[in-house]
Amino acid sequence: MTFSAEQLDALQELTNIGAAHAATALSQMLGCEIGMSVPEMNIVDIGKVGTILGEEVSTMILFQLQGDIPEGGFLILQFSDSSAVRAASMMCGIPDTDRPLGDMDQSALLETGNIMISSFLCASSDLLGVMLLPSPPVLVIDIAHAIIESLIAQMRIDADDVIVFQITLKSEQHGITGTILMFLDEPSLREISCRMVAMLSPS
Repeated sequence: MTFSAEQLDALQELTNIGAAHAATALSQMLGCEIGMSVPEMNIVDIGKVGTILGEEVSTMILFQLQGDIPEGGFLILQFSDSSAVRAASMMCGIPDTDRPLGDMDQSALLETGNIMISSFLCASSDLLGVMLLPSPPVLVIDIAHAIIESLIAQMRIDADDVIVFQITLKSEQHGITGTILMFLDEPSLREISCRMVAMLSPS
């Protein structure tokens, strides 16, 4: 899987714009300031992609990328156990954060993920001039690398590497940290990067 520096820069710019809209959506939902890291973009051996988030138990809201490009990717909103409880507590107006996630908490997190990822893809769609849509969200609580390895297996990528985009969103005030991960297969990446390069190139 080979991409030019221009294509990689264009993909990173797209991710940055989408993540900024997702961070704004989270800020509005939680009523607090959300900081955002510069998007990281890594080309990872497909056999090692599960090591990105390690062995901790995570709460993940999963979306398959749908719309006008080939369906070959996933977007993930990931929270550590403690951040998931804090975020859900703020959404539900529950002061107790020392508890397991209940049904109402999980519904709140699904709604949070749906709004954030929809904001991410809406901004990306407007920029690219194509329709990018999320599938209905699925919430999974498990060891992080096990979830990612399962998703990669579903993508059936005919390549040795996968490009992973990773952005961290953080509320210092409330001790909430979330990560947006985007996994795309090669046909989807090439379609998106070509559109971004054409858009960013001087006319």
